[in-house]
Amino acid sequence: MVGRIIETDDDVAEGAAHLAAAEPRFARALALTGPLPLRRREDGFATLFSAIVSQQVSTAAAGAIWDRLIAMEAHTPEGISAATDEALRAAGLSRQKIAYGRAIAAAGLDFPALRDLPDAEVVAELVRIKGIGVWTAEIYVMFSLGRADVFAPGDLALQEAAARLFELPARPREGELRAMAEAWSPWRSVAARLLWAYYRVSAGREGIR
Repeated sequence: MVGRIIETDDDVAEGAAHLAAAEPRFARALALTGPLPLRRREDGFATLFSAIVSQQVSTAAAGAIWDRLIAMEAHTPEGISAATDEALRAAGLSRQKIAYGRAIAAAGLDFPALRDLPDAEVVAELVRIKGIGVWTAEIYVMFSLGRADVFAPGDLALQEAAARLFELPARPREGELRAMAEAWSPWRSVAARLLWAYYRVSAGREGIR
């Protein structure tokens, strides 16, 4: 079953109010961060490939690489399939990311059909493709499909933010944070937004592009 979809800033504000009422630490974090960003993105190949491009590089570097890919029209399945490895490397992609982009292009995903699948089924459909891990799939479900109750506990910034906000002795591991986030249902996607915003305020760094 497809649950609540986040479409507007009001949806995010509703989720943030729910979290702040349920958890005093979230209320304190929200007072520091102010209103949370919507962060909705279009679904489809470009957004999924962009998530791959953004991995393991700074937000500034990811943005610059993506701009170069758009300029050479390599942000579409047809474009990346037609581009040479040399051109893609010159744009800033590693050999591994080139392979992953080509794999997504060749996968023949029915992106509109993903909109009607439950969260777990979308993640399962995406991770079967070379280069797409659970983190990438969960980020896609969260931001491109707008699902309200998805979390990405493998994200290092979320782990660090949770450790800071909840005064944990160490950064929680993925499984620990996933279990911890169950208490934030049915607004786990908004909890992620709040933790990323808190990370930016507390650490002075962006958690996600």
